[in-house]
Amino acid sequence: MNQELIRNVAIIAHVDHGKTTLVDQLFHYSGMFRANQQVAERMMDSMELERERGITIAAKNGSYRYGKYHINIIDTPGHADFGGQVERVLRMADGAVLLVDAQEGPMPQTFFVVKKALAVGLPILLVVNKIDKPAARPDWVVDQVFDLLARLGAPDETLDFPVVYASAKSGYALTEPDASPEGMGMDAISEMIVRHVPPPPGKVDAPLQFQINTIDYSPYLGRLGTGKITSGRFDLRTPLAVVRRDGSVVPARINKIFAFDGDQKVPVNEASCGAIVSVAGMEDVTVGVTFTSPDNPQPLPVIEIDPPTIAMQFVPNDSPFAGHDGKFVTSRHLEERLSREILADVALQVHPLSEGVGFQVAGRGELHLSILIERMRREGYEFQVTRPQVLMREEKGQLLEPYEDLTVDVDEKYQGVVIEKLGKLKGVLTDMQVGAELTRMKFKIPTRGLLGYRSVFMTDTHGMGVMNYVFAEWGPYAGDIQNRVNGVMIVKETATTVAYALFNLQERGRLFVGPGVETYPGQIIGEHCRPADLVVNPARGKKLTNVRASGSDEAVILTPPRDMSLEECIAYINDDELVEITPKTIRLRKKKDAKIRA
Repeated sequence: MNQELIRNVAIIAHVDHGKTTLVDQLFHYSGMFRANQQVAERMMDSMELERERGITIAAKNGSYRYGKYHINIIDTPGHADFGGQVERVLRMADGAVLLVDAQEGPMPQTFFVVKKALAVGLPILLVVNKIDKPAARPDWVVDQVFDLLARLGAPDETLDFPVVYASAKSGYALTEPDASPEGMGMDAISEMIVRHVPPPPGKVDAPLQFQINTIDYSPYLGRLGTGKITSGRFDLRTPLAVVRRDGSVVPARINKIFAFDGDQKVPVNEASCGAIVSVAGMEDVTVGVTFTSPDNPQPLPVIEIDPPTIAMQFVPNDSPFAGHDGKFVTSRHLEERLSREILADVALQVHPLSEGVGFQVAGRGELHLSILIERMRREGYEFQVTRPQVLMREEKGQLLEPYEDLTVDVDEKYQGVVIEKLGKLKGVLTDMQVGAELTRMKFKIPTRGLLGYRSVFMTDTHGMGVMNYVFAEWGPYAGDIQNRVNGVMIVKETATTVAYALFNLQERGRLFVGPGVETYPGQIIGEHCRPADLVVNPARGKKLTNVRASGSDEAVILTPPRDMSLEECIAYINDDELVEITPKTIRLRKKKDAKIRA
């Protein structure tokens, strides 16, 4: 295809500002679907977990036609925990479409993704989305984005960004915020992309440079490497070499080339400069390697990734119920699966434990690691994980730890309890803006303080608050932060829980299990109402006699047990406790050598 007619653009935004919905509408209005064709909502979110959680976890590639132009779209994650994805895929783009909610304005992750886009020199195109909200304030949003770009030191040409006003959900885009949406489609966005995103640079007749930015997997073809050809061309017969991340050069052969049509991969015979393609045939291909000419290897610079901030231990399951549910239960299975993961996710680091069997897995945040755990669980893996630990560093004799910029939006009546709780977690209030409906507060807080705080925050704000955070900087160690005050209820011996026993135990604290659940010694089945741990027998039945008295046999009424998510379980445990992960169950337990708190 004519290189001048190609546009490569990344869609970047804060979480839930409408990136994937916008891509759906661009595809729809390009005419790639029949009028009566059934199309899945958020079709770029192809992973089951993405559809369940409503977030983009992995970057996706797609394309559509706008007149004579071929527009390649890169849908990026919004969570900072998946920032490793954003850093890599922006290398494939020649421009960035920034989506900002017309009511919320720029948020913490907006700052994060814009900073990454500016670092690789991309022009910014602004789409103010959700302008059909009753509280939309599009002019204020444009001013806020300008201030954000200025704070980040954007060049003058970037500060003169084009703006389109849209409602991706309703399927229209306007060049003026007060224009009528009647009969309007998404052409204003496509027109902005064509006019303001330059065609990809590079020469077709120059030596080949094709860097892999993302990894996919096909059950039929194995590993697929996706990237942009920045120089040269190749086909299935072209002799190739791969320059690995360590600088070594090895011969390579590919057996399939795929271009993108909509959200599908279509096989092609050749690809040239400017195109975004996937290739198959090299099983050990990894992110950051460069396909180039064997006669004149010219690798592209290795992609630099921000270091991880938290780590957990993944160890084989050694509970009495080990092996009941999972297909993959040994340390060898864990090693093989984690080795595959780091090939595709360069933001993840895996090291064998110096003591005992297992691995230290370090990532960018709780969500980053919990998504990996959930994916492994669904694939049939069974293992245990420890409480996340923040990674420290030492500089000039001073201990440093990562800090986050935290933004919370809460009703005014909840702001006092939020400030109090965050203060105990070493959070410092840096800004407060009182709005008509919500109060927005900004804090600087150690990453350690946010581990497990989300569930506390949602309880304190009655589910009405919104919190977002992004890595800020490394700062001095803030001192001890207490995780959990209360003790736990620990099972004494292997037993199946009985309603009568649980009825009596619920007076002593909050239960995590209901009746009819198999338990084992050391398993945690509830939270004690006091700081001490409590050893309990959840199978203790009522002693029966043949004497019955009026009022002595009241019905057993159980309070529903607390059903904790994987993230809540990981954040809840202390250092002497584990989360047991199986395909069917998530359990909490004490470590075998743990001492019971008196």
